[in-house]
Amino acid sequence: MLNSLSIFEQAIRALPIDRSLTRQDLFIDGFLLQQEQELSVYYSPIGEYINRSAKIVFIGITPGFEQMRLAYEEAADAFHHGATIEETSKLVKYSASFAGPMRRNLTAMLDELELHRLLNIASTATLFHTNQELLHTTSILRHPVFYRDKNYTGHQPKIDRTPLLQHYAYEHFAAELNQLPDPVILVPFGRVVESTVRTLLHQGRIKKHTVLFGFPHPSGANGHRKRQFEENKDYLMKQLNSYFNT
Repeated sequence: MLNSLSIFEQAIRALPIDRSLTRQDLFIDGFLLQQEQELSVYYSPIGEYINRSAKIVFIGITPGFEQMRLAYEEAADAFHHGATIEETSKLVKYSASFAGPMRRNLTAMLDELELHRLLNIASTATLFHTNQELLHTTSILRHPVFYRDKNYTGHQPKIDRTPLLQHYAYEHFAAELNQLPDPVILVPFGRVVESTVRTLLHQGRIKKHTVLFGFPHPSGANGHRKRQFEENKDYLMKQLNSYFNT
């Protein structure tokens, strides 16, 4: 398996493991992948592991700084304790992906849709540990993207107006999805991600999957999350039941 983590292994090993990492630790030239005007793309080990046995895929916009920080801390600690590249990749994926309140919001909504019953598991929260063989997590922009040094939200600049972001979304992301089994359930977080998935499907860049269109972004910053969920709940449940009953 091609794994870029090996390229950054020594730099990650050099990070301190006795304290929380800071922007000064991570916003360095050694981890900078690309820059274009006011956009910066940094490497993160969060995107390396691809679960080719997944049945469901959670899709965000891009890892924010907190996910990036946690991913580096997990990777540095794993290397310190003798983990291999592949073991570290998998550990980081499930530890850091959508960690914190976003994960709690996400799994609460999916449990309300009874996805856990359809998967025959106790709760969708277990997808991140006990039942992680069922889950793949990713983002349309796989590595952390920052606009003016702040988390990129998908709005400014828009993905389809920026060659750098188009490349990651329409080439890298599409290639990643096409390594997954067919079909799976795609859960795009919010309208920006949903729009990108629709474009990829329309252009034939990805295989046809069941997509939970209308699923709200689970971030606590999404003040319309609960209203959007209630408005779309019946439709979302119909999509899930259709997938599992065919």
